[in-house]
Amino acid sequence: MLDQDLLLQGLEGQPWFEKNIPLLEVPDMTIQEVYYYRCEFLNPVNYGAPYGGIVAAAGHHITKGRWIRDTRYGQDISKYWLAGPGQFPKPMRDDINKDTSDWAHEYSFWAATALWRQYLVTGDKDFVIGQLANLVKQYRGWDNHYSSPLGLYWQAPVWDATEYTAASYESSDPYHGGAGFRPTINSYQYGDAIAIANIAALGGDSDLENEYRRRAESLQAVVQKHLWDNESDFYKHQARDDNPSGSLLGTREIMGYLPWMFDMPCKESQLAAFSQLKDSQGFFSKFGPTTAERRSKRFMYEAETCCRWDGPSWPFATSQTLTAIENVLHDCPVQKYITADDYYDMLHQYARTQYKNRQPYVPEAHHPDDDKWMYDGYNHSEDYNHSTFVDNVLAGLIGLRAQSGETIVVNPLTPSNWDYFAVENIAYHGHLITVLWDGTGSIYHRGQGLRVYVDGQLAGSRETIGLTKVEVGPSVPTPVSSRINIAANSQRDPRLPLAFASYTSPVDDPMRAINGMILRTGIPQNSRWTSYNSPNPEDHLGLDLRKDQAVDNMRLFFYDDSDGVRIPTNYDLQYWTGNARLSVPRQTRSPMPTNSNAETKIVFPSLLTSRLRVEAPNAGSGVGWGLSELGIWSSNE
Repeated sequence: MLDQDLLLQGLEGQPWFEKNIPLLEVPDMTIQEVYYYRCEFLNPVNYGAPYGGIVAAAGHHITKGRWIRDTRYGQDISKYWLAGPGQFPKPMRDDINKDTSDWAHEYSFWAATALWRQYLVTGDKDFVIGQLANLVKQYRGWDNHYSSPLGLYWQAPVWDATEYTAASYESSDPYHGGAGFRPTINSYQYGDAIAIANIAALGGDSDLENEYRRRAESLQAVVQKHLWDNESDFYKHQARDDNPSGSLLGTREIMGYLPWMFDMPCKESQLAAFSQLKDSQGFFSKFGPTTAERRSKRFMYEAETCCRWDGPSWPFATSQTLTAIENVLHDCPVQKYITADDYYDMLHQYARTQYKNRQPYVPEAHHPDDDKWMYDGYNHSEDYNHSTFVDNVLAGLIGLRAQSGETIVVNPLTPSNWDYFAVENIAYHGHLITVLWDGTGSIYHRGQGLRVYVDGQLAGSRETIGLTKVEVGPSVPTPVSSRINIAANSQRDPRLPLAFASYTSPVDDPMRAINGMILRTGIPQNSRWTSYNSPNPEDHLGLDLRKDQAVDNMRLFFYDDSDGVRIPTNYDLQYWTGNARLSVPRQTRSPMPTNSNAETKIVFPSLLTSRLRVEAPNAGSGVGWGLSELGIWSSNE
C-alpha cells in the first residue's frame, strides 16, 4: 500500500527497517523523518551495568521496542534487567547509588508496566507470565525505600535520572541530595503494582493479583493525600528529611505529570494541572516543555553547565509527559484543559527539537527557548537513547491502543485538517495491522474514511476520525531466532572473544570492531578498526574465539571515509586449523559493497576453529581499509 522504497530512502541498513518497523506516512514531514530516525538506536556506556546497560531509561527502551517486529529486542532487554546482568551485585557507592545493591535498582524503573505494555502489543502470554516472579522481586527490591508511616516510597532526584533539580537544590548536596517522596518512584510503583496484578490474573494467580491490587489502591490514596498540592493543582516533591510538617516543594516540576502516565488519577478537578503545559509562566516554551516551571526561583539555575533538571527540556521527560496526555485524552472523561490539538502541537514541537544541523539528532537536553542542544558532549551524548518517540507516534498520535484480548482499539489524535495518514504492517499479536485515513479516497484508493486492516483484510472502518475497535483473532506465536552474534564483546570481557590486528591506526582499536554496534551515521566515528597509515602492503583483523567453536558465517561491515580509509578491492577470510592458517573453503559471498557500513555476508560449510581473520590489501600511500563491525551468528545453545 505504501511506497516502502520512497519512505525508507536514504536510511542506512534499509533491509533491517523493511523487516522490523511499521511504515509511517503522515503530512507532517518533521514527525515522519524523526520517526524513522528514532527507530534504530545504539549505544552501551562504560559506566553502566555489565555489558553497558543503564536502567534509568529501560522503561522507555522496552516500551519503544514493543513495536519492533523481531521480539528479541524487547524481550532480551527485559531479561537483561530482570534475569541477567541487571541482577548482578552493584557496589553501594555514592557515584552509582549508595542505597541499592544491584544494577536494576541503580535508578528508578517502571519494569512491570513496560513488560505489560510490551505484552499488549506482542501478545506473548508465555513470556510475560514467565517474568512474573522476577517482576515481583524487582518491585520488592524497593522495600528499603519505603516509609511505613506515610505508605510512600522515597528517592533521591539523581537516582530518578534527574540531576540538579529544584528539589535537590533545597538540600546541602544539589547533586546527590534532596531525597524525598516523589511523584516519580511512587507513580512507577503504582503502575507496576497494577501491571503485576494484571499479569498474575493472566497466569491464574488470584492471590498475587489481589495482593498487588491492594498495594496499588493504597499507593494511589497516599499519593493523593501527601503529594497533591490543592493550592497549585499539582503533584509535588515532599522532602524526606528535616520536614516534620510534610510540606511540599514550592516549584512545579515536570515529573508532576507522571501519575497520569500510569492512569492513576482521572478526576476533572485535577486535570487543571495540564493547563500549565500551555502557560508561559508554567512549562510552555518554544523547545519545551521545561522541566521546572518558569515561576520557580530555581528556573535555569546554573543551567549553563550539565546536567540541570531545573528548566532545560529533556526528551526523557517530554516523552513521559506526552504519554500522560495520551492517557488523559483516551482514558479520562472529556475535559477542557488539554486537547488533541494541544497534544499534536507538543508532539510536533518535540519532533522539531530533535535536529542538529538540519539532520535528525537527539542528545541529552535542549535549551527551552533557543534552538540549541545544551547538553551535547562529544563522543558521549550523540543519539542519546534515553526517551521514546516511536511509541508516542504509534500509541498516541495514530492511537493504537493495544488490548489484552483479541481486539485492537484505534483512536487517532491526529489534526482534523489532515487529509491522510497511514501506518502499515504493525506487528500485533502475531498479526499485521494497517491503519489508514483517506479524507477524500484519492490518496490510497481504498475508499474514503478511516480503515483498519488485519492481515490484509478490511476489519473495521468509519467515515470520520474516531474510535474504532476491531477483532484481530487469537494471538499467533511469533518465531524467534536463536542465533546470536558470538563475536560481540562490548565490555571487553577477557573471557569473551577478543580482536587482534596486524596494524591499527593510533586513533582506532580492534575491539571496537566487535562491540556489537554499527555506527551508520558516523557520529562519532569511533566504532571502527582501520589500517590507516599502515606501512604494510596488506593487513588483517582477526577474532580469537577463546575456544574451538563451530562457525558457518561471517558478516563484515567495511568502513570507508572517502579519504584515508577505503573499501578494499578484495579480501581473504582465513581460519586456524590448530597448526596452520588456511583460507576458509567453499565461501559464498555477497558482492563487495560500494557504500560504507553496508553488510557483506559470507557463508560456508560449518567448521571448527578458535580463530578467524580477514586479510585485505592496503591501497598504498597510507590509505588503508577498515571494519566498523565483524560478526559471527551462531545458535544460542
